[in-house]
Amino acid sequence: MRFIHTSDIHLGKTYRTSTGEAERYEDFFRCLAGIVTDAIEAKVDFVLIGGDLFHVGQILPRTFAKTIDVLQPLKDANIPCIAIEGNHDWIHRRDSISWMEALSQMGYICLLRPSRTEEGGYSFNPFDEETGMGGHIEIDGLNIYGLGYIGAQAGNHVERICEAVTTKNNLLLFHVGIWTFSPVEIGNMKPEDSHPLAETFDYVALGHGHKPYMVTTPEGKSYAYNPGSPEQVNFGEQKYDKGYYSVTVNDGEYAVDFKNTSPRPMFDMNVDLDGAEDADEALVKFAAQVKPQLPDTDDERQPLLQLKLVGRVKFHPFELGRERLKITLEEIANPLHAEVKNHLSLVTNTGGEETVKKSLAEIEHDVLKELIGANSEYQGREEELSKLSLQIRDLVLRGDVESDELLSLLD
Repeated sequence: MRFIHTSDIHLGKTYRTSTGEAERYEDFFRCLAGIVTDAIEAKVDFVLIGGDLFHVGQILPRTFAKTIDVLQPLKDANIPCIAIEGNHDWIHRRDSISWMEALSQMGYICLLRPSRTEEGGYSFNPFDEETGMGGHIEIDGLNIYGLGYIGAQAGNHVERICEAVTTKNNLLLFHVGIWTFSPVEIGNMKPEDSHPLAETFDYVALGHGHKPYMVTTPEGKSYAYNPGSPEQVNFGEQKYDKGYYSVTVNDGEYAVDFKNTSPRPMFDMNVDLDGAEDADEALVKFAAQVKPQLPDTDDERQPLLQLKLVGRVKFHPFELGRERLKITLEEIANPLHAEVKNHLSLVTNTGGEETVKKSLAEIEHDVLKELIGANSEYQGREEELSKLSLQIRDLVLRGDVESDELLSLLD
């Protein structure tokens, strides 16, 4: 038996404040289409999607339509696409059908979601093609169970999950991260809490974190695999391999092979403008440092850039406006999308003594810490909550998230 395990596709993500909005939107559909093509050419038995098929729960109708177009070849080839909901797919208003449920009812995916017992346990009912619902599906003797995102307390649910499974030859599709491996800070469980899964499931197909990794028991048995995201989703991910797992099962043994995808080029760099006398000199320094950091490749796709400006300068950092930087960037890199973080500090000279004034980022951070610390309920958590506040602010200004994703940060 052969199958593909992918996750965290994030269809619908784009930069609404960028001129490259439309092209970036297409990146994620092209990536999934490539995996679908690979699945058909390899004649796999099924495809697993470990959550976060969509970037937000409330997607645009055109995103839904394009998703159907991309998944149609799998349906035509009679290759089941088995999926669970990630934290991005999940909608907080449960009074209406979700897009994932609609795809399942239309036969484009098999959405696995268990029900809960009165005692708080799990019940993995057989998947019903008519309703598009269920928690368990069997394919040629392999029992596939699905469990979407259940939050930071996932480790406390492992015993109940295992108790609900009475079959052999089991696979679990689970949208959760494992601490020490996962690069995200929420929705994880401890490695020791996940190890009991290896006694019930031969393969645990993870999602959530965008970095590929494999989890082993203390005895060295590999049992849980996270393929990461096949496309670059957020800045910082360029240091991870991007791809999916191609898995072959022979006599209960799983041979796992990581297949690389081709994400859009992404670069995250520091630009040191220390000592610049004025904005013109700073622009010259800026161009001289950025160009050498862009590798000379045959990839003709416009890159995604994130630049952090650092150093002590003798002019007000605001003089180095975004428009001037944008024009310079277009000349040397022609990025599809660029984000600039201004961490420059102003140096003044009074009476022969230099004074370094705080950067804008430092001032914002200090003000927030003071405001948060003024409430006795939050004292001791000022650093954590000020960082969270700034993270939410940056996501909103970047224009690539919806309310559901912002809400998930407060999990």
